[in-house]
Amino acid sequence: MLKFENVTKEFEGGFKAVDSVSFEIKKGELLVLIGPSGSGKSTTMKMINKVIPHSRGLISIDGKDINTYDVAELRRNIGYVIQQIGLFPHYTIQKNIAIVPQLKGWKANDISIRVNELLQMVGLDPEIYATRYPKELSGGQQQRVGIARALSANPDVILMDEPFSALDPITRDQLQGELISLHKKLKKTIVFVTHDMDEALKMGDRIAIMKDGKLLQIDTPEKLLREPAHGFVEEFIGKHRIIQNPGLMPVTDILSESTVTSLPQRSPETAISLIRKRKTTTLVIADESNKLLGIVTSHDIMKNLDGIKHVSEIMVPAEPYLLHTATAKEAIIMMDNATLGMIPVVDPDHTLIGLVTRGSLLSAMSSQWTEMEGELVE
Repeated sequence: MLKFENVTKEFEGGFKAVDSVSFEIKKGELLVLIGPSGSGKSTTMKMINKVIPHSRGLISIDGKDINTYDVAELRRNIGYVIQQIGLFPHYTIQKNIAIVPQLKGWKANDISIRVNELLQMVGLDPEIYATRYPKELSGGQQQRVGIARALSANPDVILMDEPFSALDPITRDQLQGELISLHKKLKKTIVFVTHDMDEALKMGDRIAIMKDGKLLQIDTPEKLLREPAHGFVEEFIGKHRIIQNPGLMPVTDILSESTVTSLPQRSPETAISLIRKRKTTTLVIADESNKLLGIVTSHDIMKNLDGIKHVSEIMVPAEPYLLHTATAKEAIIMMDNATLGMIPVVDPDHTLIGLVTRGSLLSAMSSQWTEMEGELVE
């Protein structure tokens, strides 16, 4: 889908911000670019839509050299979300989202339908928010509008430059979860820049770690944790995150402390209230005997708020899942296929015991490493 071949960005004076970088991004993949300040991660992303033109090498989208595109047309076909959001303060929310479709010559009625659809998709009621101005929205709401605007013309590629870094932790966590859900649903190719390793591990299908303009390793979060290929990669991830003897750790030792369950007959309004109260993005559905039935996301509930009576109508199968006799190693391997970043753990009768999440996995490994360091000191 998107390919870098020996791409270099050299500025005046010979400074190479990006030095002969090569990698491919698969269609529908969420790739995270991460590294310390000055690593070249943002420059790499900005070369995709030619905000920063590359000096040498080839960048192609679906096999076509980006240098053969008209710059304006290239950018209109690539969604772009930035940290500062960049909404036009004198435009309503509706007009902000409609900008690119208008530039592409969409019909007014089609634009109106698309704006309403996108506002609902990002959890903002069009009847309430479409005619408001950016200053009337919170930071999290504005960033939702930024995401909607990036999706407005239905681009295949979306670039996100530290989009959540200026938000408070709770709003940031919620938007991360919502973006993960949107990505799984829409299958857009996303290039996501961050300086936060926890965010990278949570968000990325794969993570590319950069330093001094070089690409040091590009792998799944689980493989990065198991097999850091470079000393700097190990140091940057944090030695406390590198997984030690996962085959010996029971999966029950790495369960999340914040599993939020719901009965299947719960109304969507009550479910949303519970989600907000517990600051989560998903509900695990279980019956009166706590038998696992499925999972529902906040995004799906909001989308179907007026069309369902009970959350069971929109729940999806809780797959994959693990038996309580499994190990942390099995959870690590299975996490690659866990579309919501979580794996239910059940007993042989399918009674829910808890959830393993990427966060609980990392927390458990961190604790294990701390204990090992204490033993070595003693």
